[in-house]
Amino acid sequence: MSGTDHVFYRSQRVDLPVVEKGEGIFLFSDDGKEFIDASSGALVSNIGHGLATIAEAMSKQAEKIEFVHGTKFKNEPAIRLAQRIIEMCPGNLDKVYFVSGGSEAAETALKMARSYHLARGNVQKQLVISRWQSYHGATLGALAMSGRTMSRKIYQPYLLDFPHIHPAYCYRCSYDKKQETCGCDCAWELEHVIHQIGEEHISAFIAEPIVGATLSAAPAPPKYFSIIREICDRYDVLFIDDEVMTGFGRTGKNFAIEHYGVIPDIMIGGKGLGAGYYPIGVAICTDKVYQVFEEKLGNFVHGFTYQGNPLASAVALSVLKFMEDNGLILHVEETGPYLMKRLTELYRFDFVGDIRGKGFMTGLELVKDTETKEPFPVERGITKLVAETAWREGLIIYPASSNGQVHGVAGDGFLIGPPLITTREQIDLIVDRLAKTFERISRVIRVDS
Repeated sequence: MSGTDHVFYRSQRVDLPVVEKGEGIFLFSDDGKEFIDASSGALVSNIGHGLATIAEAMSKQAEKIEFVHGTKFKNEPAIRLAQRIIEMCPGNLDKVYFVSGGSEAAETALKMARSYHLARGNVQKQLVISRWQSYHGATLGALAMSGRTMSRKIYQPYLLDFPHIHPAYCYRCSYDKKQETCGCDCAWELEHVIHQIGEEHISAFIAEPIVGATLSAAPAPPKYFSIIREICDRYDVLFIDDEVMTGFGRTGKNFAIEHYGVIPDIMIGGKGLGAGYYPIGVAICTDKVYQVFEEKLGNFVHGFTYQGNPLASAVALSVLKFMEDNGLILHVEETGPYLMKRLTELYRFDFVGDIRGKGFMTGLELVKDTETKEPFPVERGITKLVAETAWREGLIIYPASSNGQVHGVAGDGFLIGPPLITTREQIDLIVDRLAKTFERISRVIRVDS
């Protein structure tokens, strides 16, 4: 069909099937094939597909008022949604700036941090430090903050020259340490870079608590973010917590940063808030940050057309209500260990190097040699082989190979991040299909390896 329609697709070399409908964790193509959506799309469809209650909430709001511009009116759904989100947030996060997705949220955080320092007279504070093998969005500001080498490569001439530090990647520690005895050198590296550049130039530090597709769900070690918080406080640097993929229950907490007991200055979210039913994102700041805008600026020079629109807000409210009514975050907290337990059975395949993650955000890294952790040659296309074979088994995974998790240029891995409604029985089905996938490719994967 792609040869006859007029859609500009991401890939011009892949002829995709047409999706017909979705029910729960399942998707059905127009030729009747069934798939388990074991990646929730892109870890978006947190409450599953085809929920009539969400469609009803959308319809009711659309009949009432679908859009107003944020410079002309407030609207009741946005006010209620902001209140609900703040109730979910840890610590003193207090104000919600609505946008239409994760990239917009990252851009907002970037400008929010700059405006905050500028208003306080710190004119030179403009650089945001981030980590290699990270991802914060596709827009140019967000991409400049990202450390995904392959995504940055062709757009490098347009990107701001932001500094990056090594990732918190325990499976391949940049300092060759063991997690049990390490001193979190990867976190203290932030202080070294601040010294090298000068604290007067550093506006913020941004990080994902658990790195998504770029590092196949690699969580930071337990002490990592407490060290980051200490460093940021010491040098008047804002800590931006990127929860676009992890937020709103994905890891068994409202937000993944809660696993680390740290409060960010700005927290961004998206994906699961709209759960695929409507695009929405947020940049949430503390009262300390907001007070600077209120008392010194009076205006945030930034905005998007659809931000805070009533239709998006009504849908997100219904998503959060469904999650609360069905106890989904507690379900993920209780069932996540079962998902990990079943996945770890796949260590029996000698190309599975690491299985990691939290809650319903898990990742598998595949290697040529499990002793040395040597990755497969890039030209082997191992992740592509796994994804295509899983597809034939009726299983959709989220590939990560093109994101260069090993030094930005190599590595094979993927995410398993099913909808938060997934039951233990459905987890069994996911792992069984993944095991069949590995069995089918195990001989092929070892040829000339």
